[in-house]
Amino acid sequence: MRFHNLRVVVTGASRPFGRSLAVGFAHLGAEVFVSARTKSAAEVVSGQIEGVACERIHTFGCDLSKPTEIARFARQVGELTDRVDLLVNNGARWLGGVALDDASDEQIVETIGATAGGTVLMVKHFLPLLRNSPRPDIVNMVSVSGLDTDDGSPAHDAFHAAKSAQAGFADVLARRLRPSGVRVMSLYPPDFSSSDPSAAEWDGAHHGTHHGAQQGTGDGARPGTRHSPRERLTAQALFDCLAFAVDQPRDCFIRSFHFEPR
Repeated sequence: MRFHNLRVVVTGASRPFGRSLAVGFAHLGAEVFVSARTKSAAEVVSGQIEGVACERIHTFGCDLSKPTEIARFARQVGELTDRVDLLVNNGARWLGGVALDDASDEQIVETIGATAGGTVLMVKHFLPLLRNSPRPDIVNMVSVSGLDTDDGSPAHDAFHAAKSAQAGFADVLARRLRPSGVRVMSLYPPDFSSSDPSAAEWDGAHHGTHHGAQQGTGDGARPGTRHSPRERLTAQALFDCLAFAVDQPRDCFIRSFHFEPR
């Protein structure tokens, strides 16, 4: 299988794209360690996977706004495996609102702490396991909210600040870890349709249809069909970009993927 024996850590697995990542990598042969804010939320992911791929999913509870839980998550994964090949920082604390006073002080601090601080601490605590891998990669799901652009997002200023911090951290990390063989990649997608990973047809391996949407409509199409330029970016396309970058030879370093908003 394409990613047989790859050890993958995915945060934010209870979110639609987090579930898609877990399902996609598991069906491609990887052993996947997923976290959500609570263990029960993470366990929903493994319940949505059919066949032997379900046996490759390990679930954990980890609130990214709490440093002690991140350290515990890394320690628990280290008890099950001696290495991590891919860390996907997908978890983020969403916060909506167009004015600063649309959110409380506590919500603002928690959003920045879980999104930016959580990413930094995930890398810190998983770096020893990544260094044990012959092919270590870190992928950060940043989004266009981390760029200096007017994307019409309903996100609160604090969410933009958190994503900008995450993007800056990724840039510095890429430069500093590259000499040691750790690749750091970032994806900057706009709002996109999220496939429902409970659908047996979607397996992250260029099969099946897309169902549902995280925001807006989810008019999925079978891979191989012609897409209109006005169609919303899909989770399948994002997963394919991520898997493509990870699958490249070690001397091929794709620093980032930027996507045009619809």
